[in-house]
Amino acid sequence: MKKIGLLGGLSWVSTAEYYQRLNVLMQDKLGGVASARIVLESVNRQDYVDAVIERKDEDAACEIILDACKNLENAGAKLIVISCNDVHRFVPKIAPKIGIPFLHIAEVTALAISKQGIKTVGLLGVMKTMEGVFYPEILAKHGIETLVPNQADKNYIHDRIYDELVMNKFSDSTKKGYSDVIERLHVAGAEGIVLGCTEIPLLLKPEEINIPSFATTELHCIATVNQCIA
Repeated sequence: MKKIGLLGGLSWVSTAEYYQRLNVLMQDKLGGVASARIVLESVNRQDYVDAVIERKDEDAACEIILDACKNLENAGAKLIVISCNDVHRFVPKIAPKIGIPFLHIAEVTALAISKQGIKTVGLLGVMKTMEGVFYPEILAKHGIETLVPNQADKNYIHDRIYDELVMNKFSDSTKKGYSDVIERLHVAGAEGIVLGCTEIPLLLKPEEINIPSFATTELHCIATVNQCIA
């Protein structure tokens, strides 16, 4: 079994979900009391937010992630799993400086969407995810078009993540708001929806969404376990 390098802390809620799902899936796969071999590097989210939001310094934010990945490699990890969607925007810059592979969350999501024959999806996440290029570019390689919410809806999705979900706060009113955004994306042509933030499926379950949904955390964890025991 390969040792997983889990980059966490962005947020602690997402990190806890990754840790739990990786171990549950590993036990389901191998039986008995099997558990995943994980080395965790948990960064201080406040340092990251200060760089990204307060100072708008992408280079400083990237350096935080690079240092964490180096620590994972030095700790004996055989692959790196980032428990945060938007941080994957740094992978092209960081990967050449790290000697172990990254398991990219958008790649495993694209494969899952392709298997269902869906050609257009809506994308939810923080602003860096919804306005970034890493999801649209990777999905496009698989023949999938990406739709994002309008500006007001993007602000709503992003703000609720930062002000509530990463603080482990989940409310019925926010669930209703997210459902309304998904419906507007569906009307605009989305055949499915990418839940591109670990905390979103903790708020809104797939069975509560009236179009196919893709919980990136679950897809990422399944792919990680499969790769570790291959």
